[in-house]
Amino acid sequence: MISRSIENNIKARLFKGKAIILIGARQSGKTTLVQKIVSAYADGLLWLTGDDANQNQRLSEPNLASLKTLIGNKKLLVIDEAQRIQNIGLTLKLIVDNLTDVQVIATGPSSFELTSAVNEPLTGRKYEYMLFPLSFGELAQHTNAFDETGSLENRLIYGSYPEVVTSPGEEKEKLSLLSDSYLYKDLLTYEKIKKPSLLTVLLKALALQMGSEVSYNELSQLVGADKETVEHYIDLLEKTFIVFRLNALSRNVRNELKKSRKIYFYDNGIRNAITGNYATLAMRQDTGALWENYLISERWKKLQYSGFYGHRYFWRTTQQQEIDYLEEIDGAVKAYEFKWNSKAKAKFSTTFLNAYNVSEKKLITPDNYHVWLTEK
Repeated sequence: MISRSIENNIKARLFKGKAIILIGARQSGKTTLVQKIVSAYADGLLWLTGDDANQNQRLSEPNLASLKTLIGNKKLLVIDEAQRIQNIGLTLKLIVDNLTDVQVIATGPSSFELTSAVNEPLTGRKYEYMLFPLSFGELAQHTNAFDETGSLENRLIYGSYPEVVTSPGEEKEKLSLLSDSYLYKDLLTYEKIKKPSLLTVLLKALALQMGSEVSYNELSQLVGADKETVEHYIDLLEKTFIVFRLNALSRNVRNELKKSRKIYFYDNGIRNAITGNYATLAMRQDTGALWENYLISERWKKLQYSGFYGHRYFWRTTQQQEIDYLEEIDGAVKAYEFKWNSKAKAKFSTTFLNAYNVSEKKLITPDNYHVWLTEK
């Protein structure tokens, strides 16, 4: 079994008087991770799921006496698919406040359902973690960095979802099942999604523009929907961990692009499944975009797991000066350029270097990316 980076962090938070909330995209390995964590507590474990109608109903009615009867003498309560349970936030609050010797772990696939339901009731009463598809660091630790770098082309094309990684030769089939509505089925059942076909068209448009600056006005014309609907759907796609936005840094230079953004996919394989293109890199025209998406998504996994508290951007001016990726912490900026060709040279804009407090500038290529994705 491939160990996950946040496993020990979660174990260290057990029985500290707070609920543990684990969110992340469907099929990213949340249930498997929780099963591994709680395996040492089998005798004192109660595992419930929001998919079970009877269990759902009992948990939907926040009543302390009923909860005491349900939990009994168990000391560890897991609620899988917790987002399906009405009033789950109040239920968890009752448990944390009154059953102080019970550790509760709740999992869910989307932040617009589970996180929004528990944020207010569990203020100061929870530890929240996010689980991504497998990271470079996790895969390199499972085998070694040399073997994992040898799988780079496979990762750029098929991504890093656990079921995909552990099913060599079946990647296309697994990705097709994942991307055929299952991955975003929470969106399709969400009451505000009235046009599922529009969501599919929008996803393909975003996939084809991956790594490019995105205009909501242009997207709305392309998919035949108003700008507000497009922005709303993209926001929901973010909250179900399918895509994420990277905004432009704009502060010190007059001709910097303002309110510009790029949209990336959390996983290359999902992006390629949406476009229906699993061709080898030698046959593709979008290798640069795949490389950029892979690096930025993998770097985000690494930063999230290590407790990053800064900000991420790209930078571009109206004169086409640009830097692929920036990280800002306490006013200091690290600047990175991405090149698929390891012999390429990086040119960092002097305009940018003179305008910002740049603490690091580096070119990331296939020769050194493994260090960048694992450095402390």
